Formats: sequence, C-alpha cells, structure tokens
Amino acid sequence: MDRHEIQNKEEDTKNNEIEIIIITGLSGSGISTALQVFEDMNFFTTDGIPASIAPELINLAYKPDMQHFRGIVIGIDLKRKYLNDPLAELLPIFTKNRKQNRKTSLIYLEADDDSIIKRYASTRRPHPLEQEGYSLENALIEEKNRLAKIRSIADHIINTTGFSIHDLRRYIQKLFSKTVENAPSMWVTIMSFGYKYGIPKDADLVFDMRCLPNPFFEPELREFTGLQQKIVDYIFKDEPAQIFRKKLLEYLLATLPAYDNEGRYRLCIAIGCTGGYHRSVAMVEYLAKNLMQNGYKIIKEHKQLPNK
Repeated sequence: MDRHEIQNKEEDTKNNEIEIIIITGLSGSGISTALQVFEDMNFFTTDGIPASIAPELINLAYKPDMQHFRGIVIGIDLKRKYLNDPLAELLPIFTKNRKQNRKTSLIYLEADDDSIIKRYASTRRPHPLEQEGYSLENALIEEKNRLAKIRSIADHIINTTGFSIHDLRRYIQKLFSKTVENAPSMWVTIMSFGYKYGIPKDADLVFDMRCLPNPFFEPELREFTGLQQKIVDYIFKDEPAQIFRKKLLEYLLATLPAYDNEGRYRLCIAIGCTGGYHRSVAMVEYLAKNLMQNGYKIIKEHKQLPNK
C-alpha cells in the first residue's frame, strides 16, 4: 500500500466518523425542536438555509477547529416558491457526499393537519406559505405537494403527532446515539456540597451523608478531604457505613434508567454533609467511579473544595 492509499484510507475513516444530517419537512412539525436536541448531542446545527449553500456548511465539519463536534445538522428550507423541484436541488448534496464516503442522512418531519393547525394557533405565527396567499389549510396541502418527492427519499420519517418535546428527544436519541445499544444517553452530574452553605439550586436528587462518621472531629484528620484514602477509610471502616454506601449505589442504578428513559439530557445528584469537605466528597468519588463503570457519562464537582 503506497502513501496515497494510506492517506485516502485515513480520510475515509475520518469521513465515516463525522455524521451529516439534513432535516426538512412540514412547517410546524418540530424541526426547530429537533435541531435543539441534536445541539444537545454535540452536533453543530443551523436552520433555515437554502440547499445551495449546504455543501459549504458541510465542508466546515471537516475543519480542524470543528473536530470536537460529532457532525453537522442542517435544517434546509425547501418550500420557497421559486423552487419548482426541491428534489433536484437536494439530491446532488447526497450524491456527492456518499461518493466521498461521508455518512449522510435525511430526516423528514411531519404531523397530522389537526396537530399542525393547533400548534400554529398556540404560537400565533403564520405558516410560511400563507405569505403567498394560501389559507392555513391550503398551505398545508401545498406544502405536502412541494415536499412529496423529498419525503420519498428520506432515511427517517418522523411523525410528531402527539409528541411532546421529551418524546421527540427520546426518539432522536434512540436513532442517533453512538453509544452501545441500551447504554444510557443521559449526563449525570454528581456534586458534593456543605449544608451550611445551602443545597445547590440545580439539584434534582439530594442525599444526606450526615449520618456517617465525621472526620472533622478527629484533629489529625480535619485538615484532609474526602479525596484522601485515610478519610475514606475512616468514614467507611464500619459495616453500617459500608452498607449505606452500597445501598445508595444500588438505588441509583435502579432509578437512573427510568430518568434516562424519560428523555432527560441531564440529571444532577447532590451529596451533602455539614461542611462539604469529607463525607460528601468521599461518597461522590465512590458513586462517580461506579456509575462510570456502568456506562453513565459523569460530570463530577466538589462545590466546597478549593480546587474543584
């Protein structure tokens, strides 16, 4: 294999790692919400652009300073009046990218007429085609006709009738999660805090460690924190403390999947003790390690420690 073949293989591998997703569909079907979900999943997103400039945006995904994104998601406007054939404008984008081994997919969002009409009534915004003189009901018919060919080539057709924001999030996460099947997609923040400073405002779950032995009352241990092994050994030296730690982990492993299944993007668990230096810190370290071993994406924070 010569140098050029190796280089081409490396470029193909790089291209396959970056996802290019194009979203279009009926107005009022949830395109903007879908883009927000992808943004939370670490995609670069943009909305409402003409198909003609999509190739320039797609090329941005391969720039060095864009490598921290999973890929790019583009909401494309294909309903404009002067577009006689939206498919003719969109299809070359797919043909070119797939020839270059780029992972490219098309999502088409739609919803029943009654649902879209209710959404427009609640937002009090006009349908884009009403500006061309159509009534709302006729605008829905015309839009479906204009996009019929696009719908026929879509990789994923998502009908959002009856969907809440959380339903749409769950659906998209299921389709485009890069994690192993059944692995959690939710980010879990675990933070230690001191009750004397107040409970963190962003906490979803709060657990009190003040029932555990307190190293603060041992002069030779007071200056250390729960990050040091001697503090951990002191707190969990007795069986009741060990059982408490084990049961708390079991509780989280039993309940976190239910939060994940509800489509939550993040969950904040606050672990408190009096000062936030010893017991809560040691417990956060234990829980974070074990939850990561069980496939959870963990953000760890110690609010009262000087070097957080």
